Amino acid sequence: QVQLVESGGGLVQVGTSLTLSCSASGLTFSSHHMGWFRQAPGKAREYVAAITSSGGRTYYANSMKGRFTISRDNDKNTLYLQMNSVTFGDTAVYYCAAAIRRSDWTAYYYRTDAYDYWGQGTQVTVSS
Repeated sequence: QVQLVESGGGLVQVGTSLTLSCSASGLTFSSHHMGWFRQAPGKAREYVAAITSSGGRTYYANSMKGRFTISRDNDKNTLYLQMNSVTFGDTAVYYCAAAIRRSDWTAYYYRTDAYDYWGQGTQVTVSS
């Protein structure tokens, strides 16, 4: 049974930093591309960042580029999202997702249907 468990969310002040983690089990982590998405109240789930199975390539949504960093540790079966200079607009539930390694994933990594497994999410709330 595949499990993706996010952690590290919470209440943070605007302008500070936060690191989210996603622990994976029940799958061969190093064979899966990974992504982070987020969903704010009343809004659709939004792509944040993605990383290839080896960690060799990363992708970011334009609004997160330069502030967020996605990384992974395949020895620890863990995905990370470093969030710097958080803004009120970063308030959302953050989800990690895993995609079975497919050759066309690099064309669709920003789409929710490019992923096969999802975590339950971790809430990030940015306050003043």
